[in-house]
Amino acid sequence: MKSIQVTVGDVTRELPTIQVGAVRRVPLVEFLGDSELTNAAAEAMLPLLNPDTEIMLTVVTNALPLVHELSDRSGIPYVVVRKKRRTYMRDPMIQEVPSMSLGVNETLWLDARHAERLQGKKVLIVQDVVSSGGTGTALARLAERAGGEVVGYLAAFQQGGKKTPFELTSLQELPGVQGEDH
Repeated sequence: MKSIQVTVGDVTRELPTIQVGAVRRVPLVEFLGDSELTNAAAEAMLPLLNPDTEIMLTVVTNALPLVHELSDRSGIPYVVVRKKRRTYMRDPMIQEVPSMSLGVNETLWLDARHAERLQGKKVLIVQDVVSSGGTGTALARLAERAGGEVVGYLAAFQQGGKKTPFELTSLQELPGVQGEDH
């Protein structure tokens, strides 16, 4: 299996690459279960937080421990958008993600009680990895529909130098890797 090496602070990881489409591979970043990498990334991202941020918005799953650590260090609260409707949700806001870099279309769900926390707030969109910007754009639409004002986009990593529809601040760029699994 092909891999690439990344270093954040004093933490180094070999990231496996996964097949996406016929000729492209992408590095797999996993914050879940890796508190050392998560803490190093949160610490490195802390000075990159937009100073106007009043609340952060992210999507479950992999970015969740990262945003939690950012919140812990900064004191800025956060809201989490789900990828599935949960039984406890009442009057959720729904936002389609037009296309995902991994080839999977998704629907995002924001419970009305969480949407209320965004109203009138300056919102920072935070993600683990940004590729095409589709998820970030969908998160921004949810924030705006909830009455929040998006003040920036922050990610630990940006995938393959792709242009996003918004100005993104990230720690580092991950290369796209050519090749197929055999």
